[in-house]
Amino acid sequence: MTSCSGHAEEHLATRSAAGLFDFSFMALYEFQGKSELQALQTRNLDALAPGQIAYALLLKEGGAVLIDATVWRLDEARFWLFTGKPGRYAGLDRSGQYAILALQGPASGRILSRLIGREAVRGLRYFHFMEKDAMVIGRLGFSGELGYELLVPAAHGPRLSQALLEAGREAGILQCGWHAADSLRIEAGYVLFDREIDGRANPRELGLERLVEAPALRFAAARRLVGLEIMAEPARADLALASVTSECLSPSLEKRIALGFAPPDSVRPGTLLRLADGRAARAARLPFHDPERRLPRGSALR
Repeated sequence: MTSCSGHAEEHLATRSAAGLFDFSFMALYEFQGKSELQALQTRNLDALAPGQIAYALLLKEGGAVLIDATVWRLDEARFWLFTGKPGRYAGLDRSGQYAILALQGPASGRILSRLIGREAVRGLRYFHFMEKDAMVIGRLGFSGELGYELLVPAAHGPRLSQALLEAGREAGILQCGWHAADSLRIEAGYVLFDREIDGRANPRELGLERLVEAPALRFAAARRLVGLEIMAEPARADLALASVTSECLSPSLEKRIALGFAPPDSVRPGTLLRLADGRAARAARLPFHDPERRLPRGSALR
C-alpha cells in the first residue's frame, strides 16, 4: 500500500485554486463503428451523442471489473476509449500520440478561459468535450472539483503546460504529481485500477452497478466498497473485518482515511470495523469530499 502523505501543498492548491497533472500515460484506442466497442464495455453507445463522454467499465468473463474507462464519441462513427493501462483491444492504438493534461480545481475554468475564451468555457458541460485551437478539451476529472482534460499532439504538451501555468499563476496553480492525485481521488471516493479494481470486485461490490446498461447482467455482492475513517485505538476482536485498498492522511480533513471493502451489512456510516493490522476504523459516507458531488457540475467560471 502506498501512502499519499507528504504532498499536501499540491493537494490543497487543487482544492482551493488549481492543480495541473500530466496524465499522458493513459492508454487511448480509437474505434471506427460502435459494434466492437459496444461489446467491450458496459455503456449503451446509442445513447451517447457526439461530443459526449461516458464513464464505463470493462468486465471479465465472470463479471468482475477488469478496468474502468471513459468513452468519447467523436462523431457518428468514431469513438475514443481511454483507460489507465494498455490492453489488447480491437481499436487503433493511439497511446502516446497525445499529451494529456488534467487541469483540476475551482479556478480551472477561469484559467482555461484565458487560453480559449470565456464563452467556450461557459458552454462546455460536464462529461462533454469540444475541439478548440488544436486542443480537445473534456470537462471531467478525478479530484471531486471542477476540472478538465486537455489533449494536444505529444510534441505540443510542454508548451501547453507552460501556458496553463502562466495563465494560472495569479490564481495559485501548482504543477502536481501522482501522490496528490491519489489523495484527491481518495477524498472524492473514486476507485483505481490495481487498488479497488483488483480483478475480483464486480460492479455491485464497487458501487458502480449503474454503469452496466445491460439489464440481463446481475451481480451478487460478497463485499462492498466502503469509506473508512481510521482511528488511533486498536479494534475489538469481535468487529467485522474490513480490508484497505487505498489509504492516506487527508490534507483536507486532517485525518487518516481509506477506501476498502467490508461485509455488505457493515458499510453503514458509523459502523465500527477492524482492519487486518488490528487498527479500528469507522465506516464513512462516500465521497468524503463534496458528498453531493455538486462541485464538478457547478459553474465553470467561479
